[in-house]
Amino acid sequence: MGRYLVTGGAGYVGSHTVLALTDAGHEAVVFDNLRQGHAQALGPDVRLVVGDLADPASVDAILADGKWDGVLHFAALSLVGESMREPYRYLLENGVNGIRLIEACVRRGVPRFVLSSTANLFGTPTRIPILEDSGIDPGSPYGESKLMLERTLHWADRIHGLRSACLRYFNAAGADPGGRLGEDHDPETHLIPLVIDAALGRRPALQVFGNDYPTLDGTCIRDYVHVADLAQAHLLALDCLTDRSVCFNLGNGQGHSVLEVIAAVEHVSGRPVPYNIAPRRAGDPPVLVASSARIRAEAGWTPHFPDLQDIVRTAFDWRVSHPHGYAA
Repeated sequence: MGRYLVTGGAGYVGSHTVLALTDAGHEAVVFDNLRQGHAQALGPDVRLVVGDLADPASVDAILADGKWDGVLHFAALSLVGESMREPYRYLLENGVNGIRLIEACVRRGVPRFVLSSTANLFGTPTRIPILEDSGIDPGSPYGESKLMLERTLHWADRIHGLRSACLRYFNAAGADPGGRLGEDHDPETHLIPLVIDAALGRRPALQVFGNDYPTLDGTCIRDYVHVADLAQAHLLALDCLTDRSVCFNLGNGQGHSVLEVIAAVEHVSGRPVPYNIAPRRAGDPPVLVASSARIRAEAGWTPHFPDLQDIVRTAFDWRVSHPHGYAA
């Protein structure tokens, strides 16, 4: 069994990955500033170190605390729209702080590094489904900050032998099927919890941004991946890093439109979802769907929750049982 440092491990995908690590018998230590993460999302046997990547001394101190089998890096600002308003904040906090973390890992002899990357690297793709070698053209400073880290990891491997996995997420969704964890953001920006809250009457009518895209129902199509499947992909990626670095797209390979998500929530909840059509948002591609053929072939990844209604059902159960998120 291994010992892993998880930055941002109290956040949404990070906490589900910590749960997968501990369920598999590994030791996970979480380093998180708790700006978006929740200490309540961590089990009683998980050590939490409250700290910030902007403090190099704190980072070095935790990496100096014993032998690590790897670092899984989730800590990041992650709002695409906000990054367009505050580009330098994202490039500094995500990019520069992440590069310092990678340098510290090399200096402390950490052998493996898994990066939470993003589908925003691809901007508006010219080919669907998106492959790992599709053209890179970040759609925002957020995407650019992740590209900075991917390139840094390339050189860390080439020069120092740090093996890394860059995992490019599409749309993380759902909650732990056992009800132990869920999604709790402030503000919430992900579509599925927003649709659920509209169905539950916890927010005003949902805004659907555009219904004139070149898709079957006119709304944008996205690739939704269950967060527990994403977490499992991180463990499988670690197993790939014995002698090489890897880069994987993490998608279901099938997309669903905004109106299909609304219909799925209505089916699962038995409630209507009030919504209004609003103007398009700048920069929203009509379709973002990934091929996950590479990680399936090379790491044996098979999503256990590929069906949209199953994803929605776990998210809905969490929202109903935790109306105030982790604050309850």
